[in-house]
Amino acid sequence: MAISSFSILKQIGSIKIDEGNEIRFSVDAYKQSRYLSVRKYLKSETYSGPTKAGITLTSEVVIKIAKALAALPSDINTISDGELGKYARRQGLAIVLRVSSFNTAKGIDIRQWQEDETYTGWTKKGIRLPLEKLAEIKELFRLSAQYFEENK
Repeated sequence: MAISSFSILKQIGSIKIDEGNEIRFSVDAYKQSRYLSVRKYLKSETYSGPTKAGITLTSEVVIKIAKALAALPSDINTISDGELGKYARRQGLAIVLRVSSFNTAKGIDIRQWQEDETYTGWTKKGIRLPLEKLAEIKELFRLSAQYFEENK
């Protein structure tokens, strides 16, 4: 199948964050590339749809993240803050998977890190997943990795 414009190939699933907010996992395609989109969606009286909060991941990175998350213990109280993995996206740009605390809430951050002559630090691209939804997160990444392994 020739992929020439944006299309959603498969809805993997979603995680409900609260009333009106969810994070959706979908395999999308643009031109000749397939990737996983992990994006926050909002549903309110004035707007329903995707937000800017989210990230796209290549199949290789999805498989690595799925393995890193699978290695985490099921008891979230035993998980400490720290980096779980750093995956090259291209020269000077990487995806960082980490557990971090913010305002007493722990989460899994998947964020883009830039390191070049003009800037070193986090970019705006990324998403925070609530650690209390770890079992759902692990399963969605497992299903996503499985999709990419079966559809090479």
